[in-house]
Amino acid sequence: MLIDVCVASAFSKNNMGGNRAGVVLQCPVLSKEEKTKIAYQLGYSETAFLSQSERADYSLEYFTPAGEVPLCGHATIASFVVLNHLNRLKKSGYTIETRSGILSINVEDDGAIFMQQNTPQFYEALNRAEVEPCFGLKAGSGIGYLPVQMVSTGLKDIIVPIESPTVLENMVPDFAAITKLSQVRDCVGIHAFSLTGEGNLTAVCRNFAPLYGIDEESATGTSNCALACYLHKYEQKRSRYIFEQGHRLNRISEIYVRACLKIHSCHLHAPFRGRFAPNSLNVAHYAALIRDTSPTKCDVHLTESNFQTRPNVHSSGNTVTGVFAGGYGYVESMKTITMD
Repeated sequence: MLIDVCVASAFSKNNMGGNRAGVVLQCPVLSKEEKTKIAYQLGYSETAFLSQSERADYSLEYFTPAGEVPLCGHATIASFVVLNHLNRLKKSGYTIETRSGILSINVEDDGAIFMQQNTPQFYEALNRAEVEPCFGLKAGSGIGYLPVQMVSTGLKDIIVPIESPTVLENMVPDFAAITKLSQVRDCVGIHAFSLTGEGNLTAVCRNFAPLYGIDEESATGTSNCALACYLHKYEQKRSRYIFEQGHRLNRISEIYVRACLKIHSCHLHAPFRGRFAPNSLNVAHYAALIRDTSPTKCDVHLTESNFQTRPNVHSSGNTVTGVFAGGYGYVESMKTITMD
């Protein structure tokens, strides 16, 4: 049996880099073992299998070379990059059925694709001493001032702050130690980051999930959504974040995260500036919503090219009620896998 596979890169930057994923469209009925074998033969961190769904527009299953995972951000983006490339997308909004639930997909006019994640869940904090051996860090050095904590918007990751981008870049992972910690803590892996303070870029990141056969990954949508929610709680209360990942792998990726914020009694879903800006109707709608429903009569400044709220809107009382990961991608090649 021959299985056709599209290979696409998701979360690319300037049509380069990104994270490759295999995408299998409308394949014959395959067992989980056969899907795992296909993912293993392809050798990418994840492969997505797309089929029809009775509950959503599409059903998506995700397999690493080691087995199935409930959700994968970059493989989802890659799947819709392929569908867009094949001219199969006829509307801007879709739903997908996954093991993590029914999620929404938004397709922007310029080709950017955003994927809904689950409401953030914060789990226990870890002692720094649990993480330091995973990267050969000396006790009390290397890890930043923010907490080490497990967070999930679909997959549970250990979020680890690193004191500088240089330390992050030079870390040498101990995959056996990361695997053991992931097993003990019942999570996917470690998502390490360092804040940059460079222009619009929020942070640079590295992601490790050797328990699932992924030593290091060049772009992870779910992990960066968890990171955005973590930063909103502890450090930077924004409605949008931009992360880069994959520098050590020479596959630089750019991941955009949008946060849906609950502002007192109203909800705000804040798109990006410029190319992600809403149209005039949306601007008027959001402006009216905030002004009419907020008990504090939030001071807002909304235009089509600059959709944002003044600092008093980003108060300590805001909470993240939903999050979207998105970015760009491109189709690289087609492959054929032979199954016995």
